[in-house]
Amino acid sequence: MQRATRLLEAAAAHEGGAPAKQLARESGLALPTAYHLLRTLTHEGYLRREKGLFVLGEAAERLSASGARQNRRGMISEALAHWRDAIGVPVYFAVYREGEIEIVAVADTPGNPAVEEWADFRETGHAHAIGQCLLGQLDDEQRKDHLDRHPVQSITRYSVRDNRSFLRRLDAMGRMKPVVERQEYALGTVCAAIPITAGNTAATMAISVPAYQADRLLPAADRLQNEIGKLLGTLAFSISI
Repeated sequence: MQRATRLLEAAAAHEGGAPAKQLARESGLALPTAYHLLRTLTHEGYLRREKGLFVLGEAAERLSASGARQNRRGMISEALAHWRDAIGVPVYFAVYREGEIEIVAVADTPGNPAVEEWADFRETGHAHAIGQCLLGQLDDEQRKDHLDRHPVQSITRYSVRDNRSFLRRLDAMGRMKPVVERQEYALGTVCAAIPITAGNTAATMAISVPAYQADRLLPAADRLQNEIGKLLGTLAFSISI
């Protein structure tokens, strides 16, 4: 495994590929051993041979992409943790991708726990600030498509009751304005979501607090929104996760 890894690292250092003899030399391997491992790596798709040169194959590229995704998730998690600690509230990052609401990352603590997903976030976007914020960034056709698949349903006594009422609310919100939701998804919890411009993808950062601390919600949201520009590079980068 170590010898095969050295060969892959050597091949990765040559964007246009390298011959077996060069890879063997750079890996510190005997040429017969290098040939054997190169054949195996090529058969498994980690390398491919083009005009006598070995370059990274699709399997290696998938590993690289997976590692990059993990790094980006780590970056966004660190960013959310920073604001969780600075503001003292749970912080969420979500995107609207391929027709669905996707919670990318959440940062909370035992003392300030995130909202429990007691009803599927994807199916109840009309009831929580994250979903309202994301759907508010979509065009009319995209909203209709979403509601055809996930129609409005009563979640709590505070939540909107039907598609028509919900669409009127979205039209009145303002496309890039913060969204506040009070006990519409979870009784005892109030939330605020801030829309984020990240390419062509609808995205949001959100916070939540217990209803008895509702007076903290807007000041915390204002602070996050004022500082969010510092995170935009990281957030936009994470869209490709």
